[in-house]
Amino acid sequence: MSLQIRQFQNSARLRDVAHHLIPGGCHTYAKGDDQYPTLAPGFFVRGAGCRVWDPDGNEYIEYGMGNRAVGLGHAYPPVVEAAQRELVHGCNFTRPSVIEVTCAEQFLRLITRADMVKFCKDGSDATSAAVRLARAYTGRDMIACCADHPFFSTDDWFIGTTAVNAGVPEAVRQLTLIFRYNDLASAKALFDAYPGRIAAFILEPARTEEPQGDFLRALQRLCHANGALLILDEMITGFRWHRNGAQEAYDITPDLSCFGKALANGFSVSALAGKRELMRLGGIQHHDRPRVFLLSTTHGAETHALAAAIATMQVYEKEPVIEHLNRQGARLRQQVAEVICRHGLSQHVKLIGRASCLLYATLDQDGLPSQAFRSLFLQETIRRGIVMPSLVVSYAHRDSDIDQTVEAIDGALQVYRRALDGSVGRFLVGPPSQPVYRRYNQHQGAI
Repeated sequence: MSLQIRQFQNSARLRDVAHHLIPGGCHTYAKGDDQYPTLAPGFFVRGAGCRVWDPDGNEYIEYGMGNRAVGLGHAYPPVVEAAQRELVHGCNFTRPSVIEVTCAEQFLRLITRADMVKFCKDGSDATSAAVRLARAYTGRDMIACCADHPFFSTDDWFIGTTAVNAGVPEAVRQLTLIFRYNDLASAKALFDAYPGRIAAFILEPARTEEPQGDFLRALQRLCHANGALLILDEMITGFRWHRNGAQEAYDITPDLSCFGKALANGFSVSALAGKRELMRLGGIQHHDRPRVFLLSTTHGAETHALAAAIATMQVYEKEPVIEHLNRQGARLRQQVAEVICRHGLSQHVKLIGRASCLLYATLDQDGLPSQAFRSLFLQETIRRGIVMPSLVVSYAHRDSDIDQTVEAIDGALQVYRRALDGSVGRFLVGPPSQPVYRRYNQHQGAI
């Protein structure tokens, strides 16, 4: 593949303004400048299908798709049209809109293991509401979250467990415990150490590794035997593993579960769903338990966003979206693995995760994870027209897109190979990217 000369003057100009006005320069840390190489588009102005364009007119095939929020493709016509039809009638009223009921009915037709649902705008609100509900139901304060799953919420109960815990009171930090995925003994050890104090365990059903044997159901049995609840965070798995959620794929009925991201194909809709005996505590019809102020957001049920969610879920019902994601992801995995092997890089570039949600790892000469080599890989694929913080496909990725991507990766790995044999600093322009969870910002010096 011939390299296209890409200019980023408009991105550079906007970047200076953005950092002056917005802490971090954007509203999602995973999208920040510290996550990308210097030679990268700083902004996008539009997208269509699996392609995006930056302010300088450069076109790219995108993977990751809005941090996995866009499962069908950017500006997917049936979803956009549904939102437009609803929006002309107004987006927010003093009383509930009829579409709130319609969307709840549609959601529960898909997520059949839940009895009730409440919508909000982002995943953090949904998971934090689940935590509050679990605490109210059990009368306990402590929460256990999975250490192998990187993000649950921006709220204190989770951020206090990370290196970026400035501003989180120590008393709050002490209320969240850590356990390991596929390690039932680590969960049991927490119940032994804190008897009668843990309200719930929260984890993703799966991430880069599958549950071993009966792990999920065994964890739920352990929770119930100790008076705790099981919360599944299905923000990512919900519309990638199975159209009825990973809970259907793994045959488990969680006490509570949280959905978002691809639920509305990029429109802001998330959901807390669960068993009626729990969810009803956030309602106004029960009299036997204290009320839970569960979720109450001014914009949580904006009509156009719910219309987008309904349209998105209907596509998943009627079309082979999950099958396409699995097929294209498997095709991408196989072809990229062949290229990695051909360059002799199997010990330095790893493909991990489910076909529909592929990630990659970049390792240095010693086989250790390397931000510098990740930045170089990103830099070289961007130079070849691909933006791939992950290798997460969408319903819009066609065979020709996969072929172009593999060709770009082939070219990028040629540079990676030379960097391994020499110094990555000779090939990487600017400083390497940085981990999101770091206590201090680092001075941008030489590698």
